[in-house]
Amino acid sequence: MTVLVAYNVSPHGEAAVRAALAEAERRDLPLHVLVLDPQPADVPSPPELTALLADAGAVPVVTSRDELTEPADAILDAAESTGATLVVLGSRKRSSQGTFLMGTTTQRVLLDSPVPVLVVKDAYGA
Repeated sequence: MTVLVAYNVSPHGEAAVRAALAEAERRDLPLHVLVLDPQPADVPSPPELTALLADAGAVPVVTSRDELTEPADAILDAAESTGATLVVLGSRKRSSQGTFLMGTTTQRVLLDSPVPVLVVKDAYGA
């Protein structure tokens, strides 16, 4: 059992990590950070993520990277392989035309995830 968060270098990715850390601490579960980044696996974690995880405290954190798979597939596969009990995603702000539709990755994860999904706006914690 773990909390899974999908991360990319963006304000909504950072908000998702902050929310996931809070949930992992509240649930007394480890945190698994899936870095969705086009960089190869041997490239170090982004410095923004390293800074966010410095606040992890007693929460055990594992990171992995998927640079090849379509993001929704990577998130759903990671949810299954890690035994996630919660998936946390960041959501971008949308224009007025796009407010009724979420991004295709978010929508697909919401529809296909076998566990609850928490979608966080980038203003989280502000």
